[in-house]
Amino acid sequence: MSTRQDTTPRTDCAIDPDGRITFRLPALPAAPRPRLLLRLRPGKGAPEQTLHHLDLEPGAADGRPHAVLEPHPALEEGRWDLYLLPEPDAARQRLRPGLRDLRALVDGHLRDRTSPVAVRVPYVTKDGFLALRTWLRTAHAEVRALDLADRAITVAARLHGAGLHETATVRLRLRGTGTVHEVRPRIDGDGRGFSFTVGAADLAGTAPHTGRVWDVFVRPAADAPPVRIGRLLDDVADRKHVHVFPALGAGDFVLRPYYTVDNDLAIEETPAHSPT
Repeated sequence: MSTRQDTTPRTDCAIDPDGRITFRLPALPAAPRPRLLLRLRPGKGAPEQTLHHLDLEPGAADGRPHAVLEPHPALEEGRWDLYLLPEPDAARQRLRPGLRDLRALVDGHLRDRTSPVAVRVPYVTKDGFLALRTWLRTAHAEVRALDLADRAITVAARLHGAGLHETATVRLRLRGTGTVHEVRPRIDGDGRGFSFTVGAADLAGTAPHTGRVWDVFVRPAADAPPVRIGRLLDDVADRKHVHVFPALGAGDFVLRPYYTVDNDLAIEETPAHSPT
């Protein structure tokens, strides 16, 4: 068993309601211009392209180096890995997480957002490093509640970055096809909140139910582009395995709402299990 001590710097971070993130590192050896590097994680096989640098400054109270990521400009949507650059020509070092103060994000869904809707959530990667999950969308519909009862799924949500017209529709699009099922939402008096119900029979078709997935959108007006419905506005960076919903029986198949790897809402349709 290896006894080598992990010397990777541990970084504290705190985020405020405006999305400003302060990173604090332990004391570092004296070096010219230490910086933090944020790297947008490229897709598989793609080259590294997007980098963002932050200067590290000594703290007035304790002298610990810190850097501030301002809310503007907004970061591109994706996952950002964090590195320390001790000096300009030094090799970069991944950062381990220290204390993460995300209290300002917990009730983020209660604050209305303007367009574009920019979200940042510090999180810990599967291999134990500090990273940021970011979203940047023209508009976003945040799920407020999701209920399963009476062979139907009812969703309450709120639109951020846009308003709802009386011609608004909810669109369920069968992934990988052009098939769309539309539902007329119930719109709140302020033109931002809405709810809708999808019955099991609404999604039943003639094709075999072999793992079909319906992605869920709201179209704010008849001539407006569809807006993805999901849950982004709190402190959970990866929701898929955190919020797990039961399956809804629908005859010879079952429906199960879930959140995708991007925290967007989808509905999975699979065959019902045969009795054993």
